[in-house]
Amino acid sequence: MRSAWGTARTAGPPPGPARPDFWRSPLRGPWLTSVLGLVLLAGITILFVTGLLSYAAYNPDLAAVNDQTPDKGWLGFYLFPWPTSPYWLYRVTQGVHVTLGIVLVPVLLAKLWSVIPKLFAWPPVRSVAHGIERLSLLLLVGGAGFEFVTGILNVQLHYIFPGSFYTLHFYGAWVFIGAFVVHVAFRLPKALRAVWPRPGEPAPGTQDAAGLVSPRPAAPTISRRGALGMVGLGSLALLVVTAGQSVGGWLRHTALLAPHGQDPGSGPNGFQINKTAASVGIRPSDIGPDWRLTVRGAGRQVDLTYGQLLALPQSESSLPIACVEGWSTPDQRWSGVRLTELAALVGLGTDTPQVFVESVQRGGSFRSVVLRDNQARDTRSLLAVRVNGAVLSHDHGYPARVIVPGAPGVHNTKWVTRLAFGEQA
Repeated sequence: MRSAWGTARTAGPPPGPARPDFWRSPLRGPWLTSVLGLVLLAGITILFVTGLLSYAAYNPDLAAVNDQTPDKGWLGFYLFPWPTSPYWLYRVTQGVHVTLGIVLVPVLLAKLWSVIPKLFAWPPVRSVAHGIERLSLLLLVGGAGFEFVTGILNVQLHYIFPGSFYTLHFYGAWVFIGAFVVHVAFRLPKALRAVWPRPGEPAPGTQDAAGLVSPRPAAPTISRRGALGMVGLGSLALLVVTAGQSVGGWLRHTALLAPHGQDPGSGPNGFQINKTAASVGIRPSDIGPDWRLTVRGAGRQVDLTYGQLLALPQSESSLPIACVEGWSTPDQRWSGVRLTELAALVGLGTDTPQVFVESVQRGGSFRSVVLRDNQARDTRSLLAVRVNGAVLSHDHGYPARVIVPGAPGVHNTKWVTRLAFGEQA
């Protein structure tokens, strides 16, 4: 076997992509690859940080119903109680996460194109160290593809992958970032040297060429800077058709990549939704005249009809809804009963504890949630019954829904039937 391996190495690479002259683009080289890599270094760092913040916003250490990623262990080392101020915090962090992720797609594709000759390097494995390096590249490229694809599918509400998006995306992110850190540690010094002004690309076959410069390049039809400009234009176009779903205003009409197919209509309830009453099996009897709100805590229980809930002191809050898919609404004017006043019905109004919120929704993710005490105590946190002066529509959570400043959209539970203060589930 050793003799056969030596003969194969002596004979050189087989015909096809394993041969350096197969790749003839004059654009490939350390400079272009390094520039694209440095852009991805900055962008992916921001993506990872905002992704961690998104996970923290779910308060996963508070209760099992908040956490779709069991057995996270030390991967949750950084978690902290998610604040309610500024109230637009999640809208900004998740908007940046999703928009930037889509904007970086052309950069990622261009970077993969620029290094594709190295994927066919001959021999495939030259040593144990080289084999480990190529394995790390497999995790890096595979992890990047997995994270970007699942993220984009989630933005479009296309849950065609097996298992929970939260679990897959969370663990996939840690695998990817591990390979990414290793890759950066080895490649960053070379990338910085490659972008430093120099007369031109290194000669083919030299160490500086890094296996990227073609020994038999075709005639150029565009400069490297021109190619970089085209990638930038692609990213700019994606920014234009994506950012509006988070920025709002007139830009919302340009958000061609925002989730579609669930038209909220016009009027006071005419703003974005991610799940309709019909899609989660809400029946007319669930939210009809027999609906009751159960408030529990400190060994006491109060059951309220819809009319009795309306008779309680009503307050107003102007808050947006922001979802993990990246879309958000402008501030909506909500009115309803403060969570602190509902807690007072069972003797817990002074120091309102955490609260378990349950919906009449029977299936699906996040039919219930636990809100932290700081969320329950915030005077802007309501069990809302009206929005923009009108009764909640069925799709927006009639007869009552939670609205909490700074919380992810799925924690603003709709079709609420039970509030249990001081309980986890």
